[in-house]
Amino acid sequence: MARYDLIIFDFDGTLADSLTWFRTVLGDVVDKHGLPPIDDARAEALRDMPPKAIMNELGIPSWKIPFLANDVRSRAAENVDCIHLFEGIDTLIRQLSDAGVKLAVVSSNGETAVRAVLGEALCEKIDLFACGAALFGKASIFRKVIRKAGTTPDRTLSVGDEVRDIDAARETGCVAGAVNWGFATQGILDAQSPDVMFERPADIAAHSLDDARSARQAQQA
Repeated sequence: MARYDLIIFDFDGTLADSLTWFRTVLGDVVDKHGLPPIDDARAEALRDMPPKAIMNELGIPSWKIPFLANDVRSRAAENVDCIHLFEGIDTLIRQLSDAGVKLAVVSSNGETAVRAVLGEALCEKIDLFACGAALFGKASIFRKVIRKAGTTPDRTLSVGDEVRDIDAARETGCVAGAVNWGFATQGILDAQSPDVMFERPADIAAHSLDDARSARQAQQA
C-alpha cells in the first residue's frame, strides 16, 4: 500500500543532474548578467548557502532573478542532450506509477526541457507538470497541484534538493523530503530538518511504498 497519494518532484538536482551541465555554462551566464567571477571553490561554497544568502553573496538584486531564470531555462532547452537523469530515477518513477501513486514535477525549469530529458515513456508516468515556477513561488504551485491531484497535503510528499523545496513543503503542509545528491550540501539540508532525507532514489520507493516488495527492491538496487 502506498503511503502517499501524490509525490511532487523537483527536477534539477533531484531527477536530473543539471548541475554538471550548468557548470559548463556558468562563466558565460556570469559574464552576461554582470555577476562577480565564480571559480570552482566559490561555486562549491555557494552550495552550502540558502538561496537568499547566495543572492546576497553575489550581489544579485531581486529584479534580476527573472532574467537569470529565463536565460538558464533557454540554455537548458537548447542543451537537453547534456542533461541526464540520475541513475535509478527511471526505475523509481516506473515503480511509483505502477503502485498507483500520482506523480508531479514542479520546476523552475521549462517544460520543454523537462519533458525532453525525461523522455516520452517516463512523461506518460507523470500525472502533472507545473514548470517555469518562480524561484520563491513553489508553495502556491504545490497547493494547485495538490488540488488537481484530488488529495491533501498530509497525503503528499515533496522531494527536492534545495532549501527552498523544504520551505515550500513546510508552507504547504506536505511532507518535506530532501535528496543529498543535488545542489545543496548535506549539511545545509540537515540544518533545515527535513521530514525525511534520501541518499539514493531507491530509498524514496522504500519510504513511499509501505510494503515488503519495495523494501526488497531498495536493498537490491
